[in-house]
Amino acid sequence: MGRKEIGYLEMERRPPPCPAGFHLDGSASVAKKAPLLQHPTIFVVSDSMGETAQLVAKAAMSQFPEGSVLLRRFRQVDTPEAAEEIMAAARVQPTFVIFTVVLPKVREVILSRAARDGTPILDLMGPALAGLEQITGRKPLLEPGKIHRLDERYFRRVEAIEFAVQHDDGKDPQGYRNADLVLLGVSRSSKTPVSMYLANLGIKVANLPLAPEIPLPREIHRLNPRKLVGLIISPAKLAGIRAARAKSMGVPGPLSYADIRRIRAEIAYAQEVYRELGCPVVDVTDRAVEETAQMVLELAEVGSSRESRLP
Repeated sequence: MGRKEIGYLEMERRPPPCPAGFHLDGSASVAKKAPLLQHPTIFVVSDSMGETAQLVAKAAMSQFPEGSVLLRRFRQVDTPEAAEEIMAAARVQPTFVIFTVVLPKVREVILSRAARDGTPILDLMGPALAGLEQITGRKPLLEPGKIHRLDERYFRRVEAIEFAVQHDDGKDPQGYRNADLVLLGVSRSSKTPVSMYLANLGIKVANLPLAPEIPLPREIHRLNPRKLVGLIISPAKLAGIRAARAKSMGVPGPLSYADIRRIRAEIAYAQEVYRELGCPVVDVTDRAVEETAQMVLELAEVGSSRESRLP
């Protein structure tokens, strides 16, 4: 009858066995009529995945002797018809229904059938939504599965940040084929800050420093030019940034790194590379990172599945 757990027997696998009185069918997890066992059972019902209700059920069941209560989980119950069949099955055996449902018509069926038949229920979402509505003055979205979509965005951002770190400053050009975007530019032209900003939007960004003495990796020529964006900056502005950087690092005396002639040569080389690659160019002079990032997104082809617009 399913695998043993502390304090109960769990029977939530899909498709699950039938001794609890029904089996599940399809994404709506509809209960089908079958011979019923008169065994105390918790029905976990959700218009999403049902993990929240299942955790509550397991916590309660752990307080009772092992095997005294069965657990059945119904996922993606998103129609009144599915709810009707589940509640009909609950009526003819000792059943406690724990549900996390936000869809109004499905909730209405569960609540009304439970009241009619005397089936004990625990509504986990209803009071929480009502309380938040009262203190915010706003109506809830009533969209099943929102927490999972938020989790997906979070993990996508983490993955994008890790990618940006691993492909910062020209590291691992072989990974460029997996990037949503590759930024190019001379040293101190905001490549890394813009890359990290975009990574926080879930966009995988690599960046490549340009210098006349360093040949371009062959991988860069294999990419669609619309996945490349060149960054440019005024020589005078860059000279000031590099001089301040050198000073902060305690480097004494003048350096070719901050020399205006050297900088002009680097920028001329970068512009030549951009023309060769046929990629769009963004001037970052006196622009905030956020503004530069927005301009990059407008010019580049970033997959529509990514969070490609700033808040």
